[in-house]
Amino acid sequence: MLDDFFARALLGGIGVALLAGPLGCFVVWRRMAYLGDSLAHGALLGVALGLVLGIDLTIGIVASSVALVAMLLLLQRQRRLAGDTLLVILAHGALSLGLVAVSFVEGQRLDLMAYLFGDILAVGRADLIWIYAGGVVILSAIAYLWRPLLALTVHEELARAEGARVTLVSIAFMLLIALTVALAMKIVGILLIASLLIIPAAAARRLARTPEQMAVLASIAGVLAVVGGLYGSLEWDTPSGPSIVVAALAVFLLGLAAGAGRQLIPGRHRPIGG
Repeated sequence: MLDDFFARALLGGIGVALLAGPLGCFVVWRRMAYLGDSLAHGALLGVALGLVLGIDLTIGIVASSVALVAMLLLLQRQRRLAGDTLLVILAHGALSLGLVAVSFVEGQRLDLMAYLFGDILAVGRADLIWIYAGGVVILSAIAYLWRPLLALTVHEELARAEGARVTLVSIAFMLLIALTVALAMKIVGILLIASLLIIPAAAARRLARTPEQMAVLASIAGVLAVVGGLYGSLEWDTPSGPSIVVAALAVFLLGLAAGAGRQLIPGRHRPIGG
């Protein structure tokens, strides 16, 4: 029998992996890795906000992520700086503000390492409720937005000409990433969240024939990384968050090896962004 804390960790990690897979595919296809990283860095500011206001930290993280997305959209309209430059400024600015703000919070003892690198073994029942309830919302939204997001990813101008609400879909997509970041923080930590979004999707990319297949394979790769990383952490007494990322890297390398042979198969179709 698994200990309760380990079973909760498995359930939490698997829940995050299942929802990060499809979302991560769009992050990879649209080359938006910097966005996931920026929102993850800004999550610490949400932690400070939650502590100051005495609210659930997940709500604080979602609020700070939404504010970061709004600021990014506002600054992008100025068109004076490149998007990646803005993301770096916002990411490190928000992370530094969070670290400074946390230092001013009185009467709270914080384990910054747990926030930065995850503490999946501390996942509780309330966290599981957040992960699975939020996961249902995120996956439902992805299913609803799937076709317009694909159209936007393939050709933005053509999607706009066909009547797709490009700006609204883009904002919704960024908000879904923000919510995923909030749910995944305890699993792998602020500094490693982007890897859980990107590495499983990148592993699935060379094996999938269709976008839908890639989304499913990315979720499976994420689940394998969580299970392998957790058992490796238990066996060798290593940090759980980084162990999950190392396991994801191993899955990615296996995917590269498997995909190398499949490239020689006639008629194989490459997924979006391939």
